[in-house]
Amino acid sequence: MGVRRRTLGVPLMLTILGFTMIATFLVLIMLKKMSPIAALVLIPALFCVFVGKGGKLGDYVIDGVTSLAPTAAMLMFAIVYFGVMIDVGLFDPIVRGILKFCKADPLRIVVGTAVLAAIVSLDGDGSTTFMITVSAMYPLYKRLKMSLVVMTGVAAMANGVMNTLPWGGPTARAATALKLNASDIFVPMIPALAVGLLGVFVLAYVLGHRERKRLGVLTLDEVLVEEPETVLVSAGTGKGPKATGGSGSGTDADAELSEEGDGFQGLDPNRATLRPKLYWFNALLTVTLLTAMIMEWLPIPVLFLLGAALALTVNFPHMPDQKARLGAHAENVLNVSGMVFAAAVFTGVLQGTGMVDHMATWLVDNIPDGMGPHMAFVTGVLSIPLTYFMSNDGFYFGILPVLAEAGQAHGVSSLEIARASLVGQPLHMSSPLVPAVYVLVGMAKVEFGDHTRFVVKWAALTSLVVLGAGILFGII
Repeated sequence: MGVRRRTLGVPLMLTILGFTMIATFLVLIMLKKMSPIAALVLIPALFCVFVGKGGKLGDYVIDGVTSLAPTAAMLMFAIVYFGVMIDVGLFDPIVRGILKFCKADPLRIVVGTAVLAAIVSLDGDGSTTFMITVSAMYPLYKRLKMSLVVMTGVAAMANGVMNTLPWGGPTARAATALKLNASDIFVPMIPALAVGLLGVFVLAYVLGHRERKRLGVLTLDEVLVEEPETVLVSAGTGKGPKATGGSGSGTDADAELSEEGDGFQGLDPNRATLRPKLYWFNALLTVTLLTAMIMEWLPIPVLFLLGAALALTVNFPHMPDQKARLGAHAENVLNVSGMVFAAAVFTGVLQGTGMVDHMATWLVDNIPDGMGPHMAFVTGVLSIPLTYFMSNDGFYFGILPVLAEAGQAHGVSSLEIARASLVGQPLHMSSPLVPAVYVLVGMAKVEFGDHTRFVVKWAALTSLVVLGAGILFGII
């Protein structure tokens, strides 16, 4: 192809440096040689100098921070809002229902994680999904000494498949970029996405079976509480180990998990922050907030800012109580917002230096001519690595139109290209450029490198399952 000559010289150097920068970042965090925040800042700064644009580093970083500031604000206030809702007991019935199903069986717990993440993902927001899922499941994983990366991996993959909902982001971006109707893209993809979600459930079953084989089906009196912050109580007979931490956890609440018992309640049912009289107010506020988010009545950061302020004011009218709740969630807020602003350096340098554009162009230019009639398949395959290494905005608004144009030249419709572009979302949700993943690993207390090392292969497999199902059903 004649366009390949454009990748020579400086563009080729930027392409090589872009791939090298991403590979360096991934290797260092997976080997735990650097923390994610340090790697997200220092590695792109160093490569910016290598490119010869060190003098423009400040501009690139400010551009990146400016673009991600609304996301950081949304995450900060979303963490406060859902943290308060967890404190006041809004999600306790959901937690009890899931944990009653799971009991102390690792297989059920992992499958329950996937089901819960998929259900909560219906609101279209990954951060919300991860906060609720981790809050519900983390105590069980810790108490039974299960692998926390299994929890983060399964939750991320389930959310990745569900992220393709028209209000989740990627589908709307693809429709906008190619001037198509979002329903025309999404509705025919439902069978393939359903197979992908089924694949996540099957994988959760396999991983859960592995955990069951490693740990066995446990009861509470076989396991000791290791961390005071892990408060697991139930309304049983008063036998078994005692819960520690929390307010008001007395002997009546400490119980074993019997085979037919009520199971874990997960959160101390006697904690001082509970507001049972305000339960329906909090439920209505949350439903209204999620509805407003889906209907786009206001920008999401503004909605969560208003929601957090209202939730704090109504549930904790006294200033000392409000300060205590903010202080309780400050660590999560700082970790996530710090990671987002560090990621702004990474994305700012990638985009500002032109590395990401040249990397994408190089990939597109080097597609063999014979693959032209199969551009939908090519788009599906390329979406897996590209949506991992790029933001959704960069892929759908920068790369997808190029792929669609190449497909049209060979008689492949833009609708097929758009559907194929959704394939990479299960892996995308674990990308270091996705702010929500830092909520997931931060709340689960999992190293980002450990999560990456575990999830990449399974998420890529899930993406390929969606692609294969789409081809089999004639959708792609």
